[in-house]
Amino acid sequence: MAERTLTSSPPPTLSGFLPAQGPPRARDCVRGFAGGFLGILAAGLVGRLALGTTGDLPWLVAPMGASAVLVFAVPGSPLAQPWSVVGGNVVSALVGLAAAWAIGPPALAAAVAVGAAIAMMITLRCLHPPGGACALTAALAPVAITSHGATFAFWPVGLGSVVLVAVGVAFHHSTGRAYPHVAAAPPAPAPGREVDASHLAQGVDVAAVAAAMARLDRGLDIAPGDVVALVRDAEEHVLDRKIGGLRCGDVMSRDVVTVGRTDSLYRVRILINQHRVKALPVVGPDGRVDGIVSIVDLFNRDAGDVTTVEAVMTTDVAVVHDDTPVAALVELMANQGYRHIPVLDADERLVGLVSRAELISVLHRLLLGGGAAA
Repeated sequence: MAERTLTSSPPPTLSGFLPAQGPPRARDCVRGFAGGFLGILAAGLVGRLALGTTGDLPWLVAPMGASAVLVFAVPGSPLAQPWSVVGGNVVSALVGLAAAWAIGPPALAAAVAVGAAIAMMITLRCLHPPGGACALTAALAPVAITSHGATFAFWPVGLGSVVLVAVGVAFHHSTGRAYPHVAAAPPAPAPGREVDASHLAQGVDVAAVAAAMARLDRGLDIAPGDVVALVRDAEEHVLDRKIGGLRCGDVMSRDVVTVGRTDSLYRVRILINQHRVKALPVVGPDGRVDGIVSIVDLFNRDAGDVTTVEAVMTTDVAVVHDDTPVAALVELMANQGYRHIPVLDADERLVGLVSRAELISVLHRLLLGGGAAA
C-alpha cells in the first residue's frame, strides 16, 4: 500500500480547473497563428484544386482545424505526429462512413462511429483527437457524400491531413523546431560500466522542469508538475531495485513509545529525555495514529496555559504501511521534509516508526557498504 497523509484532502477549488501549463509566450502565439494560417490555407487551396468547386464533396472539412491546433501548437505531442494525423483522420473517416451505411438512426450511427474510431486509433497507434470529429462528420454526412463510397475519407480528409503534415514539417524546420518529434536517446554507458540512474534527477522540481522545457522549445504538451512526478516515480523504482525490494517493515523501529491526546506536555518531555527520541506518535485507544508530537512542537510554541498533547501536536503526518517500499520514504523525507513517519499495518494501526536518521543509515549501508538490512 502506498504512503498517505493523515490530513484530509482540501475540496476542489477553481484553480483545479485552470490550465496546468505555464504562462503563454508571445513566440508561441506567433508560431501558432502563422502555422495554423499557412496549414489551413494550403490544405484549402490544394483541396479546391483537387476537387473543384462543383462536386458534392467538400474541399475542406472542420476537423482539419483541430488537427492544425495539434500540429502547430504542440508538435511534440504523440497525438500530433504524422501517422497520428493522417492515419487517425483517415481511419476514423472510414469508420464513420461504414457506420452511416450500416446503421439507420443518425444518433446511433454517430455514437457507434466515434466509439469505434477511438478503438481503431488506439489499436493502430494513431490516436488523434480530431479523428473523432472526422468519424462524426462522416457518420452524419448527407447521401451526396456517402454515395461516393470511401472517397470522402481520402479526399478531402486524407488529402487535407497530408498537406497539413507537409506544411508542419516545413514550418517547424524553418522556425527551429524538430517535427516529427523524436525523443532524444539516453547516452550509452561506457564499456563495462553499468549506468547508475538513481542520482540523475536529484533536486528536480517544477521550476527546473519548466525552465528545461522552455530551453528545449519543442512544444511538449505536458505540465511541468507531471514531469516531476514522473521523474520521481522512476527514481523511486530505480532505488527500490537497488536495495532489493526492502519494505518499511524491515527497517522500522518496533519498540515505539507513544502518547495520547490528553497526556500532559510534562510527560512528553520526560519520555523524550528518557528514550532519547525526537518525536512521539500520538495514538488513540484503538491503536490508530492521530498525529505526532516532536521537540519542535514543544519548544517552538508559546505554551502558556497549554498542558496537553492535543494542543501542540502536528496532524499533518505522513504515514506508510509495513509493506510500503523503503524507496517511498525517500520522497517523503528528502523532498517533502518529513523527519518521522509512523508505520501502520493492514488494519491501519501503528506497528513502528521510521526516522530520517534510520533511513540514511540503512541506505548508506546498502548502497555504499554493500551489506544487507538486518
